[in-house]
Amino acid sequence: MSAPAIASYMTDRIGPLPFCPGCGHTTLTHALDKALVKLQLDPRRVVVVTDIGCIGLSDRYFTTHAFHGLHGRSITYACGLKLARPELKVITLMGDGAAGIGGAHFLNVARRNIGITLLVGNNFNYGMTGGQHSVTTPEEGLTSSTPAGNPEAPMDLCATAAAAGAPWVWRATMFDPDLPDVLADAIAQPGFAMVDVWELCTAYYMPRNQFKKKELLEMFGAHGLTTGKVVDRPRPEYTARLREVLASAKPPRPSPGIEPRFPHAVSRQTGIVIAGSAGQKIKSSAALFAQAGMFAGLHATQKDDYPITVQTGHSVAEVNLSPERVDYTGIERPDFFVLLSEDGLRRTRDTVAALPATSTLYAVDDLELPPTAARVRRLPSRELTKDAGRLSLCTAALAFLLADSGLYPVAALRAAISAFTSPKIAEASLKAAAAGAAAVHRE
Repeated sequence: MSAPAIASYMTDRIGPLPFCPGCGHTTLTHALDKALVKLQLDPRRVVVVTDIGCIGLSDRYFTTHAFHGLHGRSITYACGLKLARPELKVITLMGDGAAGIGGAHFLNVARRNIGITLLVGNNFNYGMTGGQHSVTTPEEGLTSSTPAGNPEAPMDLCATAAAAGAPWVWRATMFDPDLPDVLADAIAQPGFAMVDVWELCTAYYMPRNQFKKKELLEMFGAHGLTTGKVVDRPRPEYTARLREVLASAKPPRPSPGIEPRFPHAVSRQTGIVIAGSAGQKIKSSAALFAQAGMFAGLHATQKDDYPITVQTGHSVAEVNLSPERVDYTGIERPDFFVLLSEDGLRRTRDTVAALPATSTLYAVDDLELPPTAARVRRLPSRELTKDAGRLSLCTAALAFLLADSGLYPVAALRAAISAFTSPKIAEASLKAAAAGAAAVHRE
């Protein structure tokens, strides 16, 4: 036997709807119920999403799933639900105020064509918070925030959605006898569908503007608008298209695991700062240095600092190595400091000057350093880059540091280079690591 037809998707267990007498939200809410009855959807596969605003009070009156969130953000919640559970019918109820607050979300759901249904209870003001003007308030409209008349041109929500790429848009009023059928058609659309329902706000907009059904209907002519279907141009729905794209994508190359196989001489958390210029591969070399530490059985963290520009300015990386888990990633007193360029020195001059006597500073030989208490070791930059090229200076400097300090073997750095870089890059980097280690041994 088939299940009996659902007569209503609403409940009266929490009392009657909370809207003011004559409010269009009551009409819209009941129209949505009739649309669901017409469609006979499984209530377990329907979600009504709302946010702050009078219409946002309606979700708890439905026997479907519901989600209530922040003002203007219901579209984002609805999209998240649809992306996570594409089999759900996700229906968003929001007011014109929320449509304005969440304008970017409104544009992007239309552009992407995520398959949710958006129903806008459009009563031309913020009815919950005192009747302030919204993005749809007509010109000269009187509201609590425009007591002398609204100087702004109203936003046509339907035209905006259409311009953003919405495939199905309808303009309606609370007085349309076929409103339930229109909502049912909207819900049945495979992609994004919006119904802009013009309503009466009996608490604020009607009394301030002597605004009734006659005036509401006259607004269409005044703005050159009509009710009915605005857009009907089907195109692939986003969540379905996304899954097709992901299914056809090449799987990412699996990252090689890191199994400790080298010794280390690190007894406590040790901070290393590497400062140079953009384009010197500071970040990538620091990452290999950290991964090499992991090959030696150490815990490692990395934090980078660089400007918004590309290939200009400074680049600074901070690496922590520790035999125990690293809970605090800041480096207040670096144990080792690698300085590779004037850009890096400009960015870290105060830190370099404040280095304690317990720190070791590795600096390229052509930099004029500020006075510092640190032990200074000069890096022969030409010698380090002679065979591998100038872009491998950072790798060579880090190999120099390892050979000089004995934190862990240079062989661990070579293992990280071989595991995590392409063969072409690895060839130059391995030469640089050899040059860095050899430079120490020649001293």
